[in-house]
Amino acid sequence: MAAREYGQYCGVTQALELVGERWALLIVRDLLVGPRRYGELAAGLPRIPSNILAARLKELQAAGVIRRAPRSRIVIYELTPYGRELEPVVLALGAWGFKAMGDPREEQIITPDSMTITLRTAFRSQVAAALPATAYAAHVGPTDLLVRVDGPALSVTRGDGPADLAFATGQDIHRLISGDLAPERAIATGVVEVLRGPADLLDRFASTFHLAA
Repeated sequence: MAAREYGQYCGVTQALELVGERWALLIVRDLLVGPRRYGELAAGLPRIPSNILAARLKELQAAGVIRRAPRSRIVIYELTPYGRELEPVVLALGAWGFKAMGDPREEQIITPDSMTITLRTAFRSQVAAALPATAYAAHVGPTDLLVRVDGPALSVTRGDGPADLAFATGQDIHRLISGDLAPERAIATGVVEVLRGPADLLDRFASTFHLAA
């Protein structure tokens, strides 16, 4: 029996043997946002040692979760259809973990891909379906995301652009998403700075993206 096997005939055991190694699910999380080059994966996981990243990529390829896809002169990594089946698992795990996050520590960061997955996790499509289409330019620390909500459809892309509401915030955005901090209070206390657009659209954002803490 290999050292990483648990010796049990069980679906949960098999899943853990495939994606339960440290960093593996975070690689999957980032690839759920989109295909990535090796360097992009390393930049999105700044604490992962290069030998561990290389090992996890090989393991996930061997498991049929990801694949290497040559594109012109570069090689990218992307999820296979089997790997994409992990999306509801990752989102559910993120919602579960959100309840225990507490206050951010100084050394903790928000990456574009981690924030994108947080927004996907918190997105309430049934609420959004009853609201007008809205675009948000969210500047979360160094992360710039353009968030477009059109009925039950959500699109999150990197960068800035035309938006109905542009705002800047930091790690405390989790307090807004959890409902711990009302939108008007978030603005009054400086947790959120409205850069352009009507401030009351932050109420719409908070209604559209919500996770109970």
